[in-house]
Amino acid sequence: MTTDQITYVVFGAILILALVFDLGLLSKKNQKVTIKQALYQTFFWVGLALSFCVFMWIENGQKPALEYLSAYLMEWSLSIDNIFVFILIFSAFSVKEKNYGRVLLIGILMAILFRVIFITLGVALVERFHWILYVFGVFLIYTGYKMFASTEEEEFDPKQSKVYKFVRRFLPVVPHDGDGKFTVRIDGKKFYTTLFVVVIMLAAIDLVFALDSIPAVMGIVDTKTEGYQETARLVIYTSNIFAVLGLRSLFFLLRGAVSKFDYLQQGIAIVLVFIGLKMLCEHWINEWLDKTTQVFISLAVILCCIFGSIFYSIFMKKKGVPPDVDDPSTSS
Repeated sequence: MTTDQITYVVFGAILILALVFDLGLLSKKNQKVTIKQALYQTFFWVGLALSFCVFMWIENGQKPALEYLSAYLMEWSLSIDNIFVFILIFSAFSVKEKNYGRVLLIGILMAILFRVIFITLGVALVERFHWILYVFGVFLIYTGYKMFASTEEEEFDPKQSKVYKFVRRFLPVVPHDGDGKFTVRIDGKKFYTTLFVVVIMLAAIDLVFALDSIPAVMGIVDTKTEGYQETARLVIYTSNIFAVLGLRSLFFLLRGAVSKFDYLQQGIAIVLVFIGLKMLCEHWINEWLDKTTQVFISLAVILCCIFGSIFYSIFMKKKGVPPDVDDPSTSS
C-alpha cells in the first residue's frame, strides 16, 4: 500500500470510530446538549483533526500536513457563518431543542456526501483544465471584496429561500414537526414534516457555502505538481470532512455568541482575497518561493486574519449592530 492509501484507511477507521462514539455516547435521542457538553465535543473533534494532522506529517510529510492544517482552519472559520444561518433556520421552523442534535447530524452527514461529490468533480476539472484555477482566483477575489465591503448583511428568511420553495413545490409538507418525526401519515397519505425540511435546508446551505470554501482550499493545496495530485485530493477530502463533522458541536457551543464575531467576516474576506491573488500570481510566486514556504505563508496569513478578527471583535463593537440573535431554544 502507498502512504496515501494507508492515510485513507486510517482516516476511514478514525471516522467510523468517531461517529460511533459520537452517536452512541454523545448524542442520545431527545437529549439537550449543554454548553459544557458542547465544549467537550468541540475539543474532541478539534483534537481528532489535529491528531490526524500529526499522523499525516509522520506518514506523508511536512508539506501535506501543513496544507491540511491550513485547509482545516479555513473551513473551520467559514463554519461560523454556517452556524449563523443554521440558527436562523432552526428559529424560523421552531425546531425544539431536544431535536437539534439528530437534525444537525443527519444534515451534516448529507452535507459530507454532497461535498465529496463536489470536491471530486472540482479536482477532476482542475486536473484536466488547469486554467479553471484562475477562474476560481477571480471568483475568490470578487467574493472577498463583496464580503469585506458589506456593511449591512441582508436578513436571510429561510421560508422565502429557493430551497424551501423547491421542497414545497415537489413534496407535501405539514406545518409541524410530527412530534420529532420526519414523515407522518394523514388519511393514508405520506407527508413530510418541518424537521425533514430543515435537514434538507441544512445540507443545501452547506453546499452553498462550499462554493466559496472548496475553491479556497484548492488555492491552498498544491494541485498542479505532477505525482502530487492524489495527495492533494487526500488533503482536500480530509480537511473538509473533519471541519464539517465539527459543525454540530460548534453550533451548540457558539449559538449564543456567534453574532458577537462582528469582524470575522472581514478576516475571512482578507483570506479569500489573499488566496485568490495567490492563484492568479502562482506562476511568478513559484519562481521566488518553493511550495513548502508558500504553505507556511498561507498558514500564517490564515491564522493572523481569522484569530485576529475574532480577538478584534471581542474588544471592539461595530456601530449600529443590532442586538445578538436570540437563541432558537427560546422561540416558540
